[in-house]
Amino acid sequence: MKKIFLAVTILILGNSLFAQRLDNDNIDQLSGKVTDGARIVSTGVPLLIIAPDARSGAMGDVGVASKPDANSLHWNAAKLAFMQNQTGVSFTYSPWLRELVSDIELLYLGGYYKVNERSTLGASLTYFSLGSIDFFDNEGMATGTYKPNEFAMDLAYTMKLNENFAISLTGRYIRSDLTQGQNVGTTSTHAANAGAADLGLYYQKAIKAVRPSEYALGLQISNLGSKISYSDNMDSEFLPANLRLGGRYTTQLDQFNEISIMMDFNKLLVPTPPVYDDETGQIFAGMDPNVGVFQGAIQSFYDAPNGFKEEIQEISLSVGAEYWYNKVLALRAGYFYEAKNKGARQYLTLGAGIKYNVMGLDISYLIATGQLNNNPLKNTLRVGLNFDL
Repeated sequence: MKKIFLAVTILILGNSLFAQRLDNDNIDQLSGKVTDGARIVSTGVPLLIIAPDARSGAMGDVGVASKPDANSLHWNAAKLAFMQNQTGVSFTYSPWLRELVSDIELLYLGGYYKVNERSTLGASLTYFSLGSIDFFDNEGMATGTYKPNEFAMDLAYTMKLNENFAISLTGRYIRSDLTQGQNVGTTSTHAANAGAADLGLYYQKAIKAVRPSEYALGLQISNLGSKISYSDNMDSEFLPANLRLGGRYTTQLDQFNEISIMMDFNKLLVPTPPVYDDETGQIFAGMDPNVGVFQGAIQSFYDAPNGFKEEIQEISLSVGAEYWYNKVLALRAGYFYEAKNKGARQYLTLGAGIKYNVMGLDISYLIATGQLNNNPLKNTLRVGLNFDL
């Protein structure tokens, strides 16, 4: 529980501490140039960019241009316009960070309804429970046991502009209650609330070839909205606004076998922490991160202290593959890569799915790779059910 209390405190205070940190470890003392030190882009409510479903979770967290399903609202709601059924519902359960504790859970419920051939509505609920946490005052006296949690509710509208192209707009309400109103040190806290929006574009087209094939392209700008704060005495934090761009190629090997290859690129639209000079307290390299949401999104493309090289490092990569046999049995695999200076999340994912009539079952498993072999995300398991009606 001490680990989780510390994690909650860091999550609340993270950006404020980052803004005040004076770090000459990121400056080469001989040349005076900025080094490749770790400058992780920190945001509030990272829940919003966690892969919530077992299908994409088995394919390296790809999803912006994968084949549409009931989980599409998280990845790119524009895909919902191409659903074959009128209604669909999905539910995913993920025991989270089980390498640390045993009672953290991530739940996801998503669904869609086709109003007509051009319009589709989608909705989802993402709920994250941090289990039971014991809180203590400055003297070490217990003040009670609480159950911190956060959730996001989404509502999306998708319109098919022609037979190949669709656009979507999603509204989102976010509530994060990590301290249950308890004081963190001398700072009073409260539940944080915010609103955000997503914009999605999706294009798919059949290819005339020896084997029936299809390619798709997707783009999503997500979580662009108000900042969020857990205390009136602290600066507000950016939501994890994100740009996701990717593609898919699908081909039918024969009447029973189909395979899809996918790739996504992701970049947070949030300012990069600058490097400060610890003698003057002034910004040595980079730009002031205390800006508005839209300015921060634009600034995020050119504000890295180490220039273009560091900007490229802020792009994470997801690759995935999905194989279907007779539209009944699916096998999936993928890989997620994040630069070591930007979080070092690197993992292999595996999974499978089975579909019978209107019901489907998906499962995924995460294997940590790279430098963080003791990554608390390792061995993450997701199990999902979906229904197409």
